[in-house]
Amino acid sequence: MFTFFRLIHIIFVALRFRLDELVLSGIKHPVAYGLLRIVRLGRAPRMARGVRLRVALESLGPIFVKFGQVLSTRRDLIPLDIAIELALLQDRVPPFPSDQSAALIEAALGASPHTLFKQFDADPVASASIAQVHFAVLHDGRQVAVKVLRPGMREIIEKDLTLLRALAGLVERLAADARRLKPRQVVAEFDIYLHDELDLIREASNCSQLRRNFGPGTGRSNLLMVPEVVWEYCATSVFTMERMHGIPVSQIGRLQAANIDIKDLARTGVEIFFTQVFTDGFFHADMHPGNIYVSDAPETLGRYIALDFGIVGSLSEFDKNYLAQNFLAFFQRDYRRVAQLHIESGWVPANTREEDLEGAVRAVCEPYFDRPLSEISLGQVLLRLFQTSRRFNVEIQPQLVLLQKTLLNVEGMGRELDPNLDLWKTAKPYLENWMHERIGLAGLRKRLDKEASQWAQILPQIPRLVYANLNRPDTGPRLNLELERLRRTQQQTNRLLAVLAAVVAVALGVAIWALTRHT
Repeated sequence: MFTFFRLIHIIFVALRFRLDELVLSGIKHPVAYGLLRIVRLGRAPRMARGVRLRVALESLGPIFVKFGQVLSTRRDLIPLDIAIELALLQDRVPPFPSDQSAALIEAALGASPHTLFKQFDADPVASASIAQVHFAVLHDGRQVAVKVLRPGMREIIEKDLTLLRALAGLVERLAADARRLKPRQVVAEFDIYLHDELDLIREASNCSQLRRNFGPGTGRSNLLMVPEVVWEYCATSVFTMERMHGIPVSQIGRLQAANIDIKDLARTGVEIFFTQVFTDGFFHADMHPGNIYVSDAPETLGRYIALDFGIVGSLSEFDKNYLAQNFLAFFQRDYRRVAQLHIESGWVPANTREEDLEGAVRAVCEPYFDRPLSEISLGQVLLRLFQTSRRFNVEIQPQLVLLQKTLLNVEGMGRELDPNLDLWKTAKPYLENWMHERIGLAGLRKRLDKEASQWAQILPQIPRLVYANLNRPDTGPRLNLELERLRRTQQQTNRLLAVLAAVVAVALGVAIWALTRHT
């Protein structure tokens, strides 16, 4: 019954915001054109299509808002104007009652928050579609933030996902162009993404990994601060972490008042991003201003603070090498190399002509290089490259789409801090050093160090294994005898089959002669 009424509500909202017109306008069929004229009733919608879709998703509730946010990252699939508008979606969700929050914490951790903590703020400091956050103080005096999953979220998500799958299948059947957008695949990715966010232990693990990557001894603890996970107060529905103090990165006036070097802050943000991507292959993939703060404490002044670790990206060594070589080829305007990298990666069909792909890449990049470097958007270049790749049936890897979305966030954040930020100039030396370390003597030494523990176990065994192999009896004569025996057996089998074939042939001849004589 709930599903039926929910479907009716979705249809009502879709009609209210003229989403039917949005769908019909994408169907290239005479019947669709006729229906479109009827729907419009002689007038076009007042709001742009992206705005209508964004407002409709906000009206449908937090799950659809979250879906729109995820959809905005798929700029390789949806029109750019819609993607830009969907990126404006925010989780504006009222907090759920504090007594429910306390009950959820007690159910997850086995005791009430007033017992677990020395102090627990009943009023949440932040509330989003999936969870809300309360400040608290541990009995040892440490200040913490407690993230609590919204009650009943799993059931709500499952019901709305069922409807989304049905709608995606309907759209895919109705619109031929929609099949290229792969709506069912997008919903499947959203399903995985949502269920990952429902597991706060996973988020806590992401936080712990990122903190370790920028911890003491890494040589980069001065770049990024990540809260410490308080594991004894964590469960799948509760995530307790160190409370962080700072200024939101978007509040430039407060940053300047705290005597923070804004231009240096912009360059550091780019360095943090490329360090996560190319050194660690593990990056915070939700680096919008709401999740990034800057420390104003005297001992850590100007250091970035990362929050909200529900979305992270991972890259393999192959991905890192592919991206680094692509970026360097862009910097050097070596479009043939970019085309070769696409073909070598296997993401382009084998019958793709290298010259055609090179020409398409050149058409993407050359207009950007004619501008001053400070005006070039690396994220937009990557986006245009993904869009151009459709012509060549390139299957864009999900991790690279997530990377492109994060790069756009980082670049936008950096340009907001410093409008003259030259992202290319900041990134190029880092990528060149990374490639030098990877393929030079330093990289060889690092890989040998990594494999040393395995070789330390194998090397002592080599003399014994060599001696055992040399001391093994010569099995050559025995093998030759066995092969000779098999050869003779095969010959006997062949002769027997020849005799049987002759007998069968004679029998068939006699039978045919008898039948002929009888007739």
